[in-house]
Amino acid sequence: MTPGPEPRLRVIWTDPVTGRKGYAVIDRMVNGLAGGGTRMRSGVSLEEVERLARTMSYKNGAFNLPGGGAKGGLDIDPHDPQARGMLSRYVRAMRPLYLSGWGTAEDLGVTQDLLGEVFAEQGLGLTVQAMLDRSGNSQAAGRRISQGLAIQVDGIGLADCIGGYGVAEAAAACVDYKGWDMSEMRVVVQGFGSMGGSSARYLAKLGAKVVGVVDVNGAVTNPDALDVERLLKSRNALGEIDRSALGSGDRESPGERWLEIDTDIIVPAAVADVITADNAAQVKARMVVEAANIPTTDDAQRRLYERGVVVIPDYVANGGANAWWWWTLLGVIEADADQAFKHVSEVMRDTVKGMLERADASGVSPREAADQLSMQNLDDLAEKLGEDASEVPLEPVKA
Repeated sequence: MTPGPEPRLRVIWTDPVTGRKGYAVIDRMVNGLAGGGTRMRSGVSLEEVERLARTMSYKNGAFNLPGGGAKGGLDIDPHDPQARGMLSRYVRAMRPLYLSGWGTAEDLGVTQDLLGEVFAEQGLGLTVQAMLDRSGNSQAAGRRISQGLAIQVDGIGLADCIGGYGVAEAAAACVDYKGWDMSEMRVVVQGFGSMGGSSARYLAKLGAKVVGVVDVNGAVTNPDALDVERLLKSRNALGEIDRSALGSGDRESPGERWLEIDTDIIVPAAVADVITADNAAQVKARMVVEAANIPTTDDAQRRLYERGVVVIPDYVANGGANAWWWWTLLGVIEADADQAFKHVSEVMRDTVKGMLERADASGVSPREAADQLSMQNLDDLAEKLGEDASEVPLEPVKA
C-alpha cells in the first residue's frame, strides 16, 4: 500500500471492566465524515486498526464515495462471554467520535445486528448516523438504510451478502479481462462468515467450482465442488460449519494447509496478513481476490506479482458492501436487492477493468494502479467538499 500522511486521530481505550484494549483510528476526513467498521479479535492491535483505517480511505476513493477512512477494533475473542459487554462500553466511550463524523458497521467478529443493538442501547441511532445527519434528509436516508437492512436474500440479510457478491463480480471482471473461463475456475475461500460465505455463494452461482472452504476449525474440501448452499445452512453466526452436515464426498483437512489446496482462485476472507513472504510461494492459484481487509502483506504482494499471480486489492474487491451503504443512504439506489446487485455489478466490473488496464499500461501491479486511482479520487473529493464538515449536504457522486 502506498505510504500516506499520518492518521488524523488515534485512540487507545482501556475497558474498565476487563482491562482489555480497544482502538479507533480516523485516517482522514472528507466533508467531516469518515467510514469504517468495528471488529473484535483477540490480539487486534493499534497498528492493525491503523492499516485498516487507511484501507477504508482507499476503499472510499476507489468508488468515489464522499468520506474518509476510519476503523475500530477490540482486543477480545468474540466467543468470550465478556465480549458483548465490552463492545457496549466501547461504543459508549466512542460516542464523541460517532457524533462528530465516524460512521461504522459490521466487521470481523461483529455482526451488523449486534452492533445495531448496542448503538440502540446507547441512544446513538443507526451505526451510520453521522452520514444520515449530513444527507440533507436524514429521515428519508434513515428509512432507506433501515429498509435495506431488513431485506433478506435467500435467507441472508442483504447487508451480509452484498459484499461477497461484489467479490464474485470482481473475480468475474478479472476472469473476463484475462480471457479465462469462469466454469473452469476452482475456488478456495478462507473464512466462511458473511463475506466469505457470500463470496462462495456468488462465485458458485457464476459457474465456478468451490473446492475448499476454511473456518476456524479447519478446511473442508471436495475436488468435485462443495455444496455451498448446504454448508451455508449449517454454519453458525460466526461462520463455523457444522461438520455433521458435510456431504459424502467432502473431506476435512488442517486449516493451516489451506494454501496447498489445488485451485485457480483463492479468496482470503477472514483475518489480516494470512499470505506473507514466508508462504507466498505456496499459492498455487492464478488469482487472489482479497475479500478480507489487508490479508496479504506488501512483501507477499510483490512476490505474487513477480510470479504473475493477479491480486485484486481488498479495498476494491470487498468494496461492494461499503459502497452499497453509501449509495442507499444517498439515494443513488433505493432499498431494493435487484437495484443493489445491478449497481454493484456494473460499478465493480468497470472499476476492476479500469484498474487492470491502468496496471498493464503502466507496468505496475494492480494494487499500485488502484492506489493511484483511489487517492486521486479522494483528493478531488476533499478539494471539492473540504476535509471538515460544511453546511453542504451530501449528494450522490458518480462512481
